[in-house]
Amino acid sequence: MKKNFITSILYTIIATVLLGLIYPLVVTGLAQMLLKDQANGQLIKKNGVAEGARILAQPFSAAKYFHARPSAAGANGYDATNSGGTNWGPTNQKLIDRVKNDTAALQLGNPGKAVPVDLVTASGSGLDPHITPAAAEFQVERVARARGTAEANIRKLVLAHTELRQFGFLGESRVNVLELNLALDEMYPAP
Repeated sequence: MKKNFITSILYTIIATVLLGLIYPLVVTGLAQMLLKDQANGQLIKKNGVAEGARILAQPFSAAKYFHARPSAAGANGYDATNSGGTNWGPTNQKLIDRVKNDTAALQLGNPGKAVPVDLVTASGSGLDPHITPAAAEFQVERVARARGTAEANIRKLVLAHTELRQFGFLGESRVNVLELNLALDEMYPAP
């Protein structure tokens, strides 16, 4: 009995040291050596200052910027500490009302154009940093007007920031909103 007790205590100590200290340190060290950018949140830095994370959506509301998908993460959206969808189903009246209101607001700036679904619906995490190329195209006219440049210039920039399907067949083409907006600020500063 006493021998089993001592053995179990020793195994507990060994497992704690091995799995609670050594393993996390080895994995963290390997991640820092092999995948430094991913291990550190994929931050986008400008002049040494973090502008945002490549993998998290941020709210952009000014006309000079492309807008991300709506966010359901947290009370005001875009809260990385409270990631998750709303769990509202397609028949939920709150979701129906929000989508109708968002669609109407977007159509004011683009009368007659169909609103891409990703501009009025949140992603599963509420923090998807990408929009579809169609959602970017929907916003080109507004952004070009606000920046005082030709729509063709903005379209060219959108095309340059469009990521194609991974391996040619996984996922969909997408545009990272933060990267696109930072490129806009660099190439076409707003007047």
